Amino acid sequence: VRLQLTASRDPARCSAGGRRCAMIGFEPRNVRGARIFAMTQPPMMPTPATTDLCDAHEDRLNAGALRVLHPAFRPFGRRTRFAGPVATVRCFEDNSMVRAALETPGEGRVLVVDGGGSLRCALVGGNLAKLACDNGWVGVVVNGCVRDVAEINDCDVGVRALATHPRRSDRRGVGSREETVESDGGRVTPGDWWYADDEGILISDQRLERP
Repeated sequence: VRLQLTASRDPARCSAGGRRCAMIGFEPRNVRGARIFAMTQPPMMPTPATTDLCDAHEDRLNAGALRVLHPAFRPFGRRTRFAGPVATVRCFEDNSMVRAALETPGEGRVLVVDGGGSLRCALVGGNLAKLACDNGWVGVVVNGCVRDVAEINDCDVGVRALATHPRRSDRRGVGSREETVESDGGRVTPGDWWYADDEGILISDQRLERP
């Protein structure tokens, strides 16, 4: 019997016979000739509230180093609060580069997709949300539409989008990755920090200390 385990830096997942469990580290051991893993999970550090960050960093808000996005994004996915360093995709009605990005290890990052604000098709659906979850992305943000809402809401990932749309996007391989993009009123650069919760969304030029 073959047992395969995978781990990520964020509240992670392991797979054994198609089952998932929380896992952050492991230690190989041998019992009766079988290779198994003893799993450990350190306490999760809660994401700081956006209201607390705004109150504690008014100087950065005034200087433009901390920015508040327009309140236009709708929340999806099981994570209502998430934070992490940003990776970016720029595309228009073609999600090929979105999939290419999510196929790589997320390592606790947030993928920000500048879809040009198009409301004519969906750039992310249930399959890509599951891919993001499995590969360790904590969030996917779409300046555009998503679909398969029930499937997305079943995934342990934070998703933000302008709207839903039942039609899928094209797949022509057009788009770019890891460049500065616009996300509904805010400039987002790879390596910026993203903070999202029920109150709103913040973009910071650097990781912020907990208030």
